[in-house]
Amino acid sequence: MIVKPTFKEERKLYRQGYRRIVGVDEVGRGCLAGNVTAAAVTFPAKMPRSARVRKFLKEIRDSKKLTPKKREEIFEALKSFPEITWKIARVSEKVIDRINIQKATELAMVRAVKKFHPLPDFAILDGSRFFSRGLETIQYKLIVKADERVTSSALASVIAKVTRDRLMVRLAKKYPEYRFEIHKGYGTRKHRQALKKFGACELHRKTFRPVALVNN
Repeated sequence: MIVKPTFKEERKLYRQGYRRIVGVDEVGRGCLAGNVTAAAVTFPAKMPRSARVRKFLKEIRDSKKLTPKKREEIFEALKSFPEITWKIARVSEKVIDRINIQKATELAMVRAVKKFHPLPDFAILDGSRFFSRGLETIQYKLIVKADERVTSSALASVIAKVTRDRLMVRLAKKYPEYRFEIHKGYGTRKHRQALKKFGACELHRKTFRPVALVNN
């Protein structure tokens, strides 16, 4: 069965009196190189019901369920909907090595949420664990696979994925031997082969086991 994201969670929160609700998601957690990127998205309580809006909403899915071409199309289409507000935050590979990937992922999510002014009064976070105290003034809810089920989180996943992928494509020009434009830093066979042949570069997460092994 295909799971499609809905506004069920957002509508429930609006009925409870919340007015600034964001859906949050991140990408890059499992990569061997590059940053972790988070996006936070808020929709207005009442979106217009034009055919153009319906078509856009119908195409939103968890970024993992979309082709790169479709993710790019959604990202570009988003720019024509100023009523949908979104923010992006990144945490570098150096910080990931210093504080660990769990804390870095949470930090990216917190930063994305806190870029809104005024601050949201509720955040929907994708996942089952969140230890950071960075959202102590904001109510939030953890939903496993929110990027599949919640429209704002699904769109956040697309924004974060496109943003990070574009950056890795640009960085590939500086480090062509690793072919970051193909795998975006994930631990594919070709990436691991390049690691063994060339060693790690500045973008690699030195505390991740496959990278640490070739660095020793």
